[in-house]
Amino acid sequence: MLRQYRVRDYNFKLMIMVIALAVIGIIAVGSAQESLQNKQIVGFAFGIFLMVVLSLFDYSVILKFYWLIYLLNIVLLVLVIIMGDDAGGAQRWIEIGGIRFQPSEIAKIFIILFFAQFILKHQEKLNTFQYIASCVILFAIPALLVFNQPDLSTTIIICLIFCTIMFVGGLSWKIIIGILAVFVPAAIIMITLILQPDQKLINDYQKDRIIAFFNKEEYANAEGYQQEYSVMAIGSGQLTGKGYKNNQISSVKNADFIAEQQTDFIFAVIGEEFGFIGAGVVVILFFLVSVECLLMARRAKDIAGTIIAASVGAQLGFQGFVNIGVVTYLLPNTGLPLPFVSYGLTSLISSFIGIGFVLNVGLQCKQK
Repeated sequence: MLRQYRVRDYNFKLMIMVIALAVIGIIAVGSAQESLQNKQIVGFAFGIFLMVVLSLFDYSVILKFYWLIYLLNIVLLVLVIIMGDDAGGAQRWIEIGGIRFQPSEIAKIFIILFFAQFILKHQEKLNTFQYIASCVILFAIPALLVFNQPDLSTTIIICLIFCTIMFVGGLSWKIIIGILAVFVPAAIIMITLILQPDQKLINDYQKDRIIAFFNKEEYANAEGYQQEYSVMAIGSGQLTGKGYKNNQISSVKNADFIAEQQTDFIFAVIGEEFGFIGAGVVVILFFLVSVECLLMARRAKDIAGTIIAASVGAQLGFQGFVNIGVVTYLLPNTGLPLPFVSYGLTSLISSFIGIGFVLNVGLQCKQK
């Protein structure tokens, strides 16, 4: 599985950028909740180890076990239903061998790896009805298991990942336009139904987040205020911020106005303490990481490598955009962590694993 690679083909630029994001995360978590900083450092060290190891393994060999990867994904998600921990009204965590983790985060990587090989094996059938239907069914099983935890935000992200996979895999534009012609009206109908008083499609707290976002004054709630406070925190940082771990009375963070500031709202902490410059650095790094992944996807040796690099880049870009959109009150509250930056070892390590595979795709890229 290990191969001989040329050092000059190793994408140190991508590695440095994701490490920079993770270091920013460690610093921000230490300010948001200092007791969690050491755990984040441990996750950071283990994540880098896995990233480097996986970057040196031939992804083509690992993908040969794609059905095993798929079954492992399903088993872990089913175990969440059977033995998962209930926290905050959602059952998303399991503990195996003393290790507590969130399978829905790992599912993002497993879905990418499975479909990378599945499409590679059947690429000539990609634009047939039977093949598209089989892809949708195989994707729907893990997606529904995640949705029923309930975890609507992660479900949306893995749906976006699946769309990226099918597009990059070579789905015909005619089929894409046909799907959009059905999906867009269906989405409008779905949103309309969700906003009805007695709807059963999503949980009440999820509906409240959507309603509060569109009717900020009339339906103000704790989550709406949380987003208002996060915007205040970012704005109060101005250009250079109030300083790391500042003790200013006017600090929104120090007043504990923002709940979950070490996870979902970590960007608000960065904005307040490091200002527009610090927040801008995070946004630019996410953009550059996503673009670098897409550039590597263009030069991949096969369609599987293209799917891996493009999908990981898209996932990080999508999730970063949604998280920052929530914190800046551009989107309804979703509960998604900021990859590499938010506290959460499963999210941190799975993000490093994804980059590890992308780095290996880069090592086997077609030469310019």
